[in-house]
Amino acid sequence: MTTNLIQTKTFAFSLQIISVYRILQIEKEYVLSKQLLRCSTAVGAMVMEADHAESRADFKHKMSVAQKEINESIYWLKLLEAANYLSVKQIFLPLKDANDILHIITRILITVKQNIKLNT
Repeated sequence: MTTNLIQTKTFAFSLQIISVYRILQIEKEYVLSKQLLRCSTAVGAMVMEADHAESRADFKHKMSVAQKEINESIYWLKLLEAANYLSVKQIFLPLKDANDILHIITRILITVKQNIKLNT
């Protein structure tokens, strides 16, 4: 298995979110926490799937889904903080990492789209 920066970051992010999820479970918040857990762990799964994509188009699709999932993760983190389930301190690192991941995935997608245009 090849490990690269985005795979490492998304795996670490998933672990962070699992910790946040555990905090939310202690607080008896079950619905929003499950949404956060699902989309946040899906980011890394899609990045791993993209690593074994069948084509450039398949790679682009999987990374686009990862981009949507990290955007959703950012939304749930902000909502949980605004609803006072999590403190600013609790979401600071996960939110920072989510934004870093979003930036990396966006740059990857820009590059892929440019390469697809060049090859058509």
